[in-house]
Amino acid sequence: MAPLMHRLIGPGLVARVLRTSAWTVIGFVAMQGVRFGSNLILTRLLFPEAFGMMALVTVFMVGLAMFSDMGVGPSILQHKRGDERDFLDTAWTIQVIRGGILWLATCALALPVAAFYGEPMLAQLIPVAGLALLIGGFDPTRVATANRHLQVGRVTVLDLISHLIGIGVMVALAFVYQSVWALPAGSVVGACVRLILLQRLLPGASNRLRWEREAARDLIRFGAWIFLSTASGFLIMQGDRAILGKYLTLEMLGIYNIGYFLASVPLLLGQAVVGRVLIPVYRDRPPGASVENFAKLRRLRAALTAGLLLPLALLALFGVPLVHVLYDPRYALGGPILVATTLVQIPIVITMTYDQAALAAGDSKRYFILSAMRALLQTTLFILGAEFGGLGGAMIGAGLSALLIYPMIVWLARLHGAWDPWHDLMFAGCGVAIAACAFYLNAGDLAALLALGTSAR
Repeated sequence: MAPLMHRLIGPGLVARVLRTSAWTVIGFVAMQGVRFGSNLILTRLLFPEAFGMMALVTVFMVGLAMFSDMGVGPSILQHKRGDERDFLDTAWTIQVIRGGILWLATCALALPVAAFYGEPMLAQLIPVAGLALLIGGFDPTRVATANRHLQVGRVTVLDLISHLIGIGVMVALAFVYQSVWALPAGSVVGACVRLILLQRLLPGASNRLRWEREAARDLIRFGAWIFLSTASGFLIMQGDRAILGKYLTLEMLGIYNIGYFLASVPLLLGQAVVGRVLIPVYRDRPPGASVENFAKLRRLRAALTAGLLLPLALLALFGVPLVHVLYDPRYALGGPILVATTLVQIPIVITMTYDQAALAAGDSKRYFILSAMRALLQTTLFILGAEFGGLGGAMIGAGLSALLIYPMIVWLARLHGAWDPWHDLMFAGCGVAIAACAFYLNAGDLAALLALGTSAR
């Protein structure tokens, strides 16, 4: 135990990486556990159409946030002035302005979005849900500073507390009123609690409004490409529901959202760990700088990929009975959706550690090029699949896009000395074996999904 404790407690990079990874996993598992438990309760208190309605609201909120992301967090993580007060205050000022603009945008766009989807209630739900974006704009840059130095324990605990309170409010309101309004109300309360806790309990100086020209220039220059990248990221992470919202009934969209939520847990965990850990690691130990750096990153990458493939394999093999056990019969189709979505995510997980090397080197332009190509492929093939093969065809399109983008990922990884072909080959073999077993065990359910058309709205 002594060597293990030394690795965890010491001040070195490895110790900070292990602690950050551990806190990230603990926080993520706890929050997803709470979210999962609340979903089980809410599916019994609310009707499936409520989840479909909130899925559309969430897609719109995430879309606004991602289409306006100026990369303040990654800028603080990688910039040489990331610990200077003037730089941080300028970054916070940009963040506050962005939050205000986002909420005004929700008010302006609510009616057009409601008209597009043919759901008048969206015109009321979207501005209320948008308050969470306004509140989040005031979050202190101390969060990014903690991530920069791989010291995220307290941030994780505060995030978990605010999440618990927001979910508690959501469940309580759903129990009393049995209305979809419980969902955005809980999100807004959670954002308020998070801001208060971060301002009061996170150590460090408070931010103030400040506009230093040099800092603003660096933030905007780096953030311009991040802005374009996260706009592409919206299509990658939320485009499926934005597209299916036009094809499916609200009930069917709600069922799809349940299956997608369960399938996305390992991928979201991986993204949380990668986002917090790998930029500082790539920044301090560039893989192209030495054989030793490359070897250490190979071990880190392999451990992360193996840790994520295990839960993906379990979901791919046993997702159908899991949904049958956890949810009532109205959500039964969520089982094959869960299996199909899980299989799509296997190639994504295998290659998810490469693009952070570009961000760590300040190469946000090429990071955007990769994100744009991924978004273009996924969106095009998803729409074509939905048009010609219904929901099952859309899932096939998403899977093909995850495979076809691989040459672009290799291009970016090689530029920064991060590509590890042996890692990719080994885990690709594992992915093929998982997919073969999943098809064998769930052939009937997946065939039913492929035969299902998209009932046009």
